[in-house]
Parts: sequence; structure tokens; C-alpha cells
Amino acid sequence: MWFWWFMFCCDIIVPGIMIACGWMMWKHCPKNINDLIGYRTSRSRKNMDTWKFAHEYCGKLWWKMGWIILIPSIIVHMPFYETADNTIGAVGGILVTIQVIILIASIVPTERALKRNFTDDGIRR
Repeated sequence: MWFWWFMFCCDIIVPGIMIACGWMMWKHCPKNINDLIGYRTSRSRKNMDTWKFAHEYCGKLWWKMGWIILIPSIIVHMPFYETADNTIGAVGGILVTIQVIILIASIVPTERALKRNFTDDGIRR
């Protein structure tokens, strides 16, 4: 039973991080373009306008997607309360893998939005 609770906590970490970091990116964009924190792609780092746009767009996306994947993650995990540790571990591993794929996939719509709204030189269209 303790392993179920451990995996349950692990399974809500990614959605929780998406919600918290998404809100921070959306509402409190890093003040300077940097190499350590934030949405750092070559397109987003062209200038402060692209930097702020990317953080707002990706932050909103992470915030929404975090809430959307949190609920199914909890629902999927519930039926496995009294099952074997191997089963719980497998379900938790698959769930976290799907969550991380969704997290990484958020790069695609953010880059498309940047390309749609800015030229290659970072000038707003």
C-alpha cells in the first residue's frame, strides 16, 4: 500500500510542475533572456518581445495542459490501489512517460505560434 501512495505522488508531480511552472512563466516571465531558466529556444531568444511572447504562450499551454492531465492521472491510478507492486509500478511508469511526452510536445505549438507571429529576425508581423 505504501508503494501505491509513492507512485501516486510520482504520478502527480509532472502535472503539478506544469501547473506551477506554467503559471510562473505566464505571469512572471524572467526579466532577462538567459541560459538557465525559461523557455529557451533560438527563436524565443531573438529579443525581449519574442522572449515574453514565448513565455506567455507556453506558460498558458502548460497551465491548461497540467490541469487537463492531472484529473485523468488521478482517475487512472485509483483502480490499482490493491494490486501488486509490479503492476502499480508499470502503470505509474507508463503514466509518467505519457505526461513527459505531452510536456515536451508543447514545444511544437509554441514554436509554431512564434513563427506565425514573428519573422525569422524576431520582428513582430
